Amino acid sequence: MNNITEMLKGVLEGCVLEIIGQGETYGYEITQKLRAIGFDDVVEGTVYTITMRLEKKNLVTIEKKSSTMGPPRKWYTLSTTGQQERQSFWEKWEFISAKLEDLKK
Repeated sequence: MNNITEMLKGVLEGCVLEIIGQGETYGYEITQKLRAIGFDDVVEGTVYTITMRLEKKNLVTIEKKSSTMGPPRKWYTLSTTGQQERQSFWEKWEFISAKLEDLKK
């Protein structure tokens, strides 16, 4: 879908939280998962910015592991606070989604 960048800004962080919450992962893999579900325009730099923001908010824990392709990778898992934020994101999403469906009727 084209031209959804502005709408995505508000929800992409929640999408990244959800992906990390599904299991330990790293930036490139997060980008690939977003693209696989149809967010084709998401670039690694965007995911990097989001993961840095999550790190600063202590929503993720990081473990550096060696990679067969280049420098060590940062592997992300959700912290307890991150798990709470993920839950909060979905509650907000359900609220907004329901209101938009009401509006569309």
